[in-house]
Amino acid sequence: MRTEAPFRHGTPQKTAVLLVNLGTPDNADTPSLRRYLKEFLSDPRVVEIPKLVWWIILNCIILQIRPKKSAAKYATVWTDEGSPLLAIGKRQVKVLSEAFKARRWDVRVDLAMRYGNPSVASRMDQLRKDGYDRVLVFPLYPQYAAATTASVFDAVFDWAKPVRNIPELRLVKHYHDHPAYIHALAESVRKHWQVNGRPNFDQGDVLLFSFHGVPEMTLLKGDPYHCECYKTARLLGEELGLQKGNYRVTFQSRFGKAKWLEPYTDKTLEALGQAGTKRIDVMCPGFMADCLETLEEINQEGREDFQHAGGGEFHYIPCLNDSELAAAMLSEITAQHMQGWPVDMGYEESMAQELAESRKLALEMGAQ
Repeated sequence: MRTEAPFRHGTPQKTAVLLVNLGTPDNADTPSLRRYLKEFLSDPRVVEIPKLVWWIILNCIILQIRPKKSAAKYATVWTDEGSPLLAIGKRQVKVLSEAFKARRWDVRVDLAMRYGNPSVASRMDQLRKDGYDRVLVFPLYPQYAAATTASVFDAVFDWAKPVRNIPELRLVKHYHDHPAYIHALAESVRKHWQVNGRPNFDQGDVLLFSFHGVPEMTLLKGDPYHCECYKTARLLGEELGLQKGNYRVTFQSRFGKAKWLEPYTDKTLEALGQAGTKRIDVMCPGFMADCLETLEEINQEGREDFQHAGGGEFHYIPCLNDSELAAAMLSEITAQHMQGWPVDMGYEESMAQELAESRKLALEMGAQ
């Protein structure tokens, strides 16, 4: 148990929101990818294989081969600000902070990565140091999966184990069917269509919803991720006024030889190309920010797979990122989860004034 500063009575209550995303390497080079992949793939939530067997596979095979290949992929999407996921995450902090200020809320917004930097533990330490005793942990995964959301919860609970005075914690489990999320996604599609035209669904054009894949055995073990992805797609299709045949659900980013959730995105894109599909629009409703999996795997590799197979126009619809739609959505969902917490501007001042008046009254009573 850590030694901490003595508790001080009358300390103003402060509220924070910690946004958490998957993670990113520090740089687009082989050593950085090796460190990142080792941390990521060592999480038993991510890879559910007997520990000793997986240790041998990971350290003797995967970490000897994959970092160089992954570094080359990251290099194609790396920006002047560094990793797209981290750069967008920082901007999401800014737009959500501004949304809170517009509500006249005094709520701090911070950002952590489950793997890599800044870590969950480092940001929780900083929030405690700065006096935040109420923290809403918001994993930016719309659909719940043990490999993603639960792993964030693990990181928070592991951080809390040696802490004596743990802040009050609330956790956002998922928001796959939240009206604000569905509305934001639908509006992003409509905005894209206003600029690029609407697909001609009567002639076979397709809107593809590509979600991140997970091994099929996670579904059989009770993980709700598969069902939540399909619910998101159904609600989004209804919001857009589409028929079921106008859109498809697929799963990307499979790894290894085990069977993953089907249908696979890459195979579907290839098949649609071979069928002579004239136009396909692709979006990734399981990602709140564009990253390697959307910018490189979908907008580069996926585009090439589709068009090389004989397909026509390929349109990638960006993630919500730090848009006004994202800010409004995040603000609404966090507001719902922070009900009852002190968030209004001026709360600390009123508490300090109340404390001063209480002390004054106590002194007057003691003098009588």
